[in-house]
Amino acid sequence: FTPTSAAIFVVVGVGLFWYFRNEKAKLQEQREKERMSKSYGRPHVGGPFSLVNCTAAPSSSEQRFTHEDLLRKWSLVYFGFTNCPDICPAELDKVTAVVNELRQSNPDLPVQPVFISVDPARDTPSTIRTYLTDFHPSFVGLVGSFEQTKSVCKAYRVYFSTPPDADPKGDYLVDHSIFVYLMDPEGRFVEAFGQTAEKEEMVDKIKQFVVEWSR
Repeated sequence: FTPTSAAIFVVVGVGLFWYFRNEKAKLQEQREKERMSKSYGRPHVGGPFSLVNCTAAPSSSEQRFTHEDLLRKWSLVYFGFTNCPDICPAELDKVTAVVNELRQSNPDLPVQPVFISVDPARDTPSTIRTYLTDFHPSFVGLVGSFEQTKSVCKAYRVYFSTPPDADPKGDYLVDHSIFVYLMDPEGRFVEAFGQTAEKEEMVDKIKQFVVEWSR
C-alpha cells in the first residue's frame, strides 16, 4: 500500500462521499416534492399569514407582512434560522445571486426575496434585520410567535423541529425543510427549488414561468 495508492484511495473515497451525499439530497427533494403534490394539478402550497416585518422602515408601530404582500411580485420564499451554520447562508447566497441575475436581465421584473424564521425563540426582529444585511438588500425578514410560525409552515408544507418551549439562550440546531418556494404575482405556488438546484437552473426556470404567466 504505497503513498500514491493511499492518496488515490482517499481522493476516490472523498469523491464517492460527495456523490452519494448529492444523490441522497436529490432523492429527499424528490420525495418531498411528491409529498407536496399528492393531488393532481398545482400543489396547494401557501395560504394566509401575518408576521412581523423585521426589515420594514422603522416606525412607531409594529409593521406586519401578510400573504397579500406577495401579490404583484414574483416572490422567492425561504424558511430558515439565523443560527444556521452553513445551509441557510448558502441558500440565501444562492437566492441573492438569482435575484441579481433576474434583475440584471429584466430590471422591470418585480422580484421579492423573503426569509421566514423557523426559530422564533431566538430570532428577534433586530437579529433577523442584522442577519439579512449579508444578503440581498431587498430581502424581507419575517418572524412570528411559535403558533404563527407553525401555521405558516403548515401552509407551505414546511417541516421544522423547533420545540414550542425553546430556550432563547439555548444552543440548538433546527432541522427544517430546505426549499426556496417560488410564488407568482397572484400569490400562487409555482415551484419549489431544492438544495441541489443550481442558480442557473433556477434563473432559467423562473424566466420560463414568467413568460408562461404573462401569456
